[in-house]
Amino acid sequence: MVNWKLKLFLVVMLSGAEASFAQDTIDNSIEQKLENIAEDIQSETLDYTQLVEALNYYRKHPINLNNTNKDELHQLNLLDELQIENLLEHIHKNGKLISIYELQSIDGFDYQTIQKILPYIKVSDITEQTHASLNEILQHGNHEIILRGSQILEQQKGFSTIDSAGISKSPNSRYIGSPQKLYARYKFNFGTNVSAGFTAEKDPGELFFKKNQKFNFPGYDTLLKGKQKNGFDFYSAHVFMRNIGFFKSLAIGDYQVGFGQGLTMWSGLAYRKGSDAVNIERYAPGIRPYTSSNENNFMRGVAASVQKNSFLFTGFLSRKKIDANVTSQDTVNVNEAGTVSSLQNTGLHATPSEIVDEDAITQTVIGGNASFQKRKFSFGITGVHTILSASLLPNIQTYNQFEFTGKHLTNFGADYSFLLHNFNFFGEASMSDNGGYAFVNGCIVSLDPKLSFSVLQRNIQPNYQNLFANAFTESSPQISNEKGLYMGVTIKPTNSITLNAFYDHFVFPWLKYQVSAPSYGTDFLTQLDYIPNKKFSTYVRVRRRDKFTNSSVPVTIDFIIPYTQTNYRWHVSYKVLPQLTLRNRIELIVLDNSSAPKENGYMVYQDVIYKSARYKSYSFTFRYTLFDTQSYNSRIYAMEQDVPGAYSIPSCYYKGSSVSLMMSLNLTINMQLWLKYSQTYYTNQNVISAGTLNEIDGNTKSEVTVEMRMKF
Repeated sequence: MVNWKLKLFLVVMLSGAEASFAQDTIDNSIEQKLENIAEDIQSETLDYTQLVEALNYYRKHPINLNNTNKDELHQLNLLDELQIENLLEHIHKNGKLISIYELQSIDGFDYQTIQKILPYIKVSDITEQTHASLNEILQHGNHEIILRGSQILEQQKGFSTIDSAGISKSPNSRYIGSPQKLYARYKFNFGTNVSAGFTAEKDPGELFFKKNQKFNFPGYDTLLKGKQKNGFDFYSAHVFMRNIGFFKSLAIGDYQVGFGQGLTMWSGLAYRKGSDAVNIERYAPGIRPYTSSNENNFMRGVAASVQKNSFLFTGFLSRKKIDANVTSQDTVNVNEAGTVSSLQNTGLHATPSEIVDEDAITQTVIGGNASFQKRKFSFGITGVHTILSASLLPNIQTYNQFEFTGKHLTNFGADYSFLLHNFNFFGEASMSDNGGYAFVNGCIVSLDPKLSFSVLQRNIQPNYQNLFANAFTESSPQISNEKGLYMGVTIKPTNSITLNAFYDHFVFPWLKYQVSAPSYGTDFLTQLDYIPNKKFSTYVRVRRRDKFTNSSVPVTIDFIIPYTQTNYRWHVSYKVLPQLTLRNRIELIVLDNSSAPKENGYMVYQDVIYKSARYKSYSFTFRYTLFDTQSYNSRIYAMEQDVPGAYSIPSCYYKGSSVSLMMSLNLTINMQLWLKYSQTYYTNQNVISAGTLNEIDGNTKSEVTVEMRMKF
């Protein structure tokens, strides 16, 4: 029976929907994309800076549509190839845009599309200067410093006291450092042409000062192998220049690279399947600076690209230490690893075993890309060679027998994209040096301003090996062992209504982890958005996923069984006053596993977002959430407002409620302060995160975050 709290939420949603209020649709659109990533890779605390940093910049420095190009418009990730081509062709034929309203006369730019890109664009006759002297760059560049600290207030098992006998017997049963999470960032930029800065981070449990090491005795120090250090656990720095002198782009320090559709080389995150059903083509960023705090999936060294007419040549060299689980030492140099069983990607170094794995081996990556680019056609080839200082020898089982082993791995690929009338074709073919291959081919078609559809086919062999692939697939994080056909459609019957739907059928020809037989599955989503004006928006969504997994029934031989997950969502956003926005969401989940009872759950939240109208000197965001699911398997993800640069997409499971309150205050014109407090309360649990070092003896988990940003 639905309790009174849930009834109250439904009343609030229904009554609120009658009002005529506003919503920043682009924030809602990006939020949905990030939620999809978190759910797909099952992570709540990733740093999504790389995906949204361009939008944050263009919100403050809008793109002048009369002085832009294809590459710059691609950075928004809000327009497809056909829309960009129609815009550039319109300007080429008719001259510069007179005003924003002229966009309505361009094919593909309906009311909803214009509203999405409006915060990031402008129309001006002034031609911005793209070249500047070093003196001008230093004088007119922007500096930003961000300092952030956060901590869970309840005591977690990893920070609890333990006697010397206990820690000697189980040295990995406690964290070595303090419970605070610390973050610092400095960034300098001059437009989009020059960027420089550094990022530093310490995760909870990691050591900041060696003198504060929690446990000191010979046996413990021997385990650590002298790897303790002062300061932040992770540092990243970069210098990046675009269109400076001979170089189209130049990166020194930490950077990311991406080419084609991500089959051969794509370091970092990328958007996946979601409510934008048609816009599925990847727009390769080439070289870009790395400003995230994720401790993996980036390059460290130098990268450069030069352009001659329509030819673009890019080369990159990276050499850095990476985490790995060492299984034997080198027979010549006992201080070097000989073999490793796996590469570690958590970025956590808070226990002796994690600290020993830190920077265990050296990874060298050499690669390049050569492409021919026209406005309606591009073709490129990419080559990447990876060298590990120790042999990767995982524990080979039947399901993972095709995974990469050894020290050297080479990948080659070719990609294409071209426009033919209202058809946008794109794709990539790639091969690893063991003979495994992978293909991705797609097409986006605009039949009418009100109707578009897309199709994408992929065929990735089980023995395809790549350490840096990130393509459009169902599997994550490894890209292998998958065939699939994706079809999406977008229908816009009126200016206020949009229907997005996709259907994805995929096959796994070989075994997978916890799937002890070849299998298949489907993913279906349909979402209806209604945005009648700038003051109100709502959408309803249904998503159903069908897959197979091993049976949980203990038997001699594993066998697979089907399971189905269906999510139903209703989201409403409206502005009560110019300074007050309310948002509501209700989501239901049904999990049907033939070897276990069917699970049902729900999550409902209410957001209150207030920004002072007169002085804009302060704002606050409040969320109250109710949730009730039967287990962790039926969890529901929902992104919540966080301090700038931090991203919180918690999963709701079991039964309880949570509150989150964030306040910001402009201390001066150039200094801003954020405070956030969140608490989750479980009504049917007496222990949180049982069996882990994050275990809390109680039913409440609270966290506080403080951030300060200074600009000059």
